Amino acid sequence: MKQAQAKKRKSIIPGFGMSMGVTVAMLSLIILIPLASVLAYSFRLSPGEFAELMTRPNVVQSFVTSIGCALFAAVINCVFGVILAWVLVRYEFPGKRLMDGMIELPFALPTAVAGITLTKMYSDSGVLGRAFESIGIEIAYTKTGIVIAMIFIGIPFVVRAIQPVLETLSPSYEEAAYMLGASRLTVFWKIIFPEIRPALLTGFGLALARGIGEYGSVIYISGNSEKNGTQVVSYIIMQKLNSGNVDYEGAAAIALVLLVISFIMLFLINIIQHVASRRTNA
Repeated sequence: MKQAQAKKRKSIIPGFGMSMGVTVAMLSLIILIPLASVLAYSFRLSPGEFAELMTRPNVVQSFVTSIGCALFAAVINCVFGVILAWVLVRYEFPGKRLMDGMIELPFALPTAVAGITLTKMYSDSGVLGRAFESIGIEIAYTKTGIVIAMIFIGIPFVVRAIQPVLETLSPSYEEAAYMLGASRLTVFWKIIFPEIRPALLTGFGLALARGIGEYGSVIYISGNSEKNGTQVVSYIIMQKLNSGNVDYEGAAAIALVLLVISFIMLFLINIIQHVASRRTNA
């Protein structure tokens, strides 16, 4: 009895009933009710109408473009995210705090501003776009531009996931491996990579999910051309909502498929992360 009273006195947050009520209310208002509305609108379509909508060439192509570009961008983010996190954790240099703060810029910057800026830079009249065009590479209004925009908005997820792990990883293990004659590549694959693998998978999953559903940063640089296959899923959804005959049911159905794909990807990545984490701890 006394132990229960002591635990009750040490509690900082209000009682379980109030805390759980606030939690359920916030989850319902922010997540559950909006998701339920997506289900409600999408279920207004018959199975035949749903199948016909999902098999339209422009819808299929938009899913291929969104998922393919997001996957490619997430892989690139994993490679350069590890390098950025390593530099920020293991080295001291002038401007380190500024560089570390710039990693957060894609979080703070409105995605539409990022899209306009990237489009201007990589267009035929932009500084970088003109240079690439001189060697026959077009970036703006192509899938390459979409990948660049997704890299921009996804890189912070990978860096911020890996940084804490590298900060807690003692350099003594690497030094011991070097003294035993291990090469740098061996040290990375046998000592460093197993430690950062769960965090890397987390960053990969977050960057992938963000890229698949991204709208603001890719809407300008993609060009939204059905002929060139640069329409993304989010653009198809907005197209249905902004057309003369607003199609809430069609937009909700596409959003539902996008939601299911994102959930499946995150679920699989979390399983892989859990297994990798258990092996590392073992």
